[in-house]
Amino acid sequence: MLKPEKASRPKAAGAARKRPATESKPKRTKAAKRSAQAHAPGADAAGDENLSLGEQAAHHTLAFNPLVGVRIDDLKEAAGVILRTAVKEPTNAGRHVKSLLGETIKIFKGQSEIEMDPKDKRFADPAWKTSAIHRGLLQAYVALTKEINGFIDDSSLSKLDKERARVVASIVTDSIAPSNTLINPTALKRAIDTGGKSLVDGARHLVGDIRNNNWLPSSVDKTPFEMGKNICTSPGKVVFKNEVLELIQYECTSDKVWKTPLVVCPPQVNKFYALDLGPEKSFVKFAAAHGQQLFAISWRNPTIEQRDWDMGTYVKALDHAVDAAREITGSDVVNMWGACSGGMTLASYLAWLAANDDRKVRHIVTPVCVLDASKAMETTMGLFATPQTLKAVRTAIKMKGIVDGSEMARVFAWLRPNDLIWNYWVNNYL
Repeated sequence: MLKPEKASRPKAAGAARKRPATESKPKRTKAAKRSAQAHAPGADAAGDENLSLGEQAAHHTLAFNPLVGVRIDDLKEAAGVILRTAVKEPTNAGRHVKSLLGETIKIFKGQSEIEMDPKDKRFADPAWKTSAIHRGLLQAYVALTKEINGFIDDSSLSKLDKERARVVASIVTDSIAPSNTLINPTALKRAIDTGGKSLVDGARHLVGDIRNNNWLPSSVDKTPFEMGKNICTSPGKVVFKNEVLELIQYECTSDKVWKTPLVVCPPQVNKFYALDLGPEKSFVKFAAAHGQQLFAISWRNPTIEQRDWDMGTYVKALDHAVDAAREITGSDVVNMWGACSGGMTLASYLAWLAANDDRKVRHIVTPVCVLDASKAMETTMGLFATPQTLKAVRTAIKMKGIVDGSEMARVFAWLRPNDLIWNYWVNNYL
């Protein structure tokens, strides 16, 4: 990093500068196009070694990304695999059914010693242990979950199908947990203590989430937040814009500034102010106080009219923003920060610059960003990144023209239902 230079404030571009984003787009190579058609996601490492760098890049980009998600059809297929396996392996299925029935009899007699993981917060209320009814319900739930997972483990399914089956089984068993109902002792106590008001409030919250939150329980009350007052409060202004983005320049609060500016490339599915949520949680405020000339991209919310935008569109628009930041600050180079899909866009941008022998970007930071998709295929989302899934995603996007943010939120929520759905279900409705 260069030493701080005494600086008069970095020059700001008076009015927002406009620049069209309709110039020629970075093009995919023929090799990359062939790779997109010829290679399915999840190819092994040995296969990758035989591909050119361009083919590997195209393969990995198409193999796994947040847009793949988990489709309902994928979950149905995985559930179908479990049922078909139970039919094909009656001995295995019968053994676990018999074990479940035996444990159930012990539970009715009060002789069962089966216990829930003490770290499971869903059953932290002492009543789950002290009340015979609640203890019995909890033990029955634990026994059912244990035998379902045991059946999957003992089956002849492939390793990949077992992992997919476990995902489906966990979603089902998490959904039927007794803690998600009014049997929950914490919810019962709350209802009694409030004279039923908690149930009325819960019903009101449920209706509100059905109307305004895509049928998902709200994770936060949005009403107290107001843009510019208690969120996104760092001073700045738009200094450049084109069809795809706006570039915001923040005001430095230090006496000296670093010569090289930092350009933030946020995810297209998130907002630039994720780094400026509040004075105590603001990277923008911290950077400005330490002399960092900071610029942030604010991506346009696309509609069906922008359905033909591709990575080349975003890369070219990003290049315009970088040039604007260089011109405003008088620096030949910039540093860049890009997370998640913003990091993927940044990586594509750097590859394009390298192909043109352009060295205007000096350093980059890419937090929370998957660039080598082959390393992510064993994650929950990677399990469902099949050729059929990718084809379905492309077809859906082509028909609709855009990827809805609420749909992506639902995908991520169902990958961690206990934390992102049922936890809020209990808190908001019960």
